[in-house]
Amino acid sequence: MVWQWIVKILIWTLAGYLAGKLMKDENPHGWILNIILGLVGGFVGSLIFSLIGLGAKSFIGDILVSTVGACIVIWLVRKIAK
Repeated sequence: MVWQWIVKILIWTLAGYLAGKLMKDENPHGWILNIILGLVGGFVGSLIFSLIGLGAKSFIGDILVSTVGACIVIWLVRKIAK
């Protein structure tokens, strides 16, 4: 149980990093914020995809779902910040 959460947190962190690269962050220190938003986005992405019946069943699926969620969260934060 504990190991599952540790792996999830690592996946969500990786998703935040990948989402930051995909969203082309110009801020050199923005990667820290993107990783934090990736943690939130990974949870959000997993929740959204499971609600529509598309939950991830593999490691790659978890990364994709979490990255999509992190992109959504990063986009929302940027819109709110402007």
